[in-house]
Amino acid sequence: MKLFALSDLHVGYAENRWAIERMTPRPEDWLILAGDLGETEQHLLYVLDTLGPRFKQLLWVPGNHELYRMPSERGAPRGRDRYERLIQICRSRGVITPEDPYVLWEGEGGPHVLAPLFLLYDYSFRPDGVPESGAVAWAMESGVLCTDEELLDPSPYASRPEWCRARVAETEARLAAITSSAAPAHPTILINHFPLREELVRLWRIPRFSIWCGTRRTHDWHTRFRARVVVSGHLHIPRTDWIDGVRFEEVSFGYPRQRPIDRTADSCLREILPGPAHAAPVEK
Repeated sequence: MKLFALSDLHVGYAENRWAIERMTPRPEDWLILAGDLGETEQHLLYVLDTLGPRFKQLLWVPGNHELYRMPSERGAPRGRDRYERLIQICRSRGVITPEDPYVLWEGEGGPHVLAPLFLLYDYSFRPDGVPESGAVAWAMESGVLCTDEELLDPSPYASRPEWCRARVAETEARLAAITSSAAPAHPTILINHFPLREELVRLWRIPRFSIWCGTRRTHDWHTRFRARVVVSGHLHIPRTDWIDGVRFEEVSFGYPRQRPIDRTADSCLREILPGPAHAAPVEK
């Protein structure tokens, strides 16, 4: 029994749906879906109903796109209400979410505590001289503006950074509880849509998009909370990094234009556990 991960399926694109529908069944394995599956409830249901029968268990964390209320969705829930609605949909399909108790992985490479997270971002991936209130204007100076500013409503919070801070505080307390000295000393797998560390955000063409990519409040979570692997998406740049002996996996599938035509969803699956046989590289 192995643990795999994939994110940013963006099934609003026909090419991506074609790829997902042709994924090889792995009935003994678990699959992490690390956010941005699509923009609507129908997109989420499509992915869960397509991939759920092919894996033993699915885990889901939301990306920013799942939280959009599209112009065609008048009357649909928004903000925290929308998130809670998506949780209900996942639970109706038996999918593990950030609102469920953390589970103990006892398959290959285990035991590990699997911790799906929902943290958002707070514009702190910006230069120290730029205040939070000026972060969006700073990004726009380079011609960059994230669609979140129009479609991701933070209600009932006053702003997305405020929602982020609330989520970080709540999640931090949960992780501290399971990694306390009184708890079993199992390593964790931290799963979040957004990267947990700023240096992982390498967006050479749109560097100022970084403000929509995470929060500095999580920079030490990989060591503080005994992570063996940290899983994220959002950047559409799949890669493996090692920091402090911890493996960081960016697991995006991405938009069709960002992939070679012969890249399949199967080839983009990232094995989280048991993972590579080699040890972490020696850091200089």
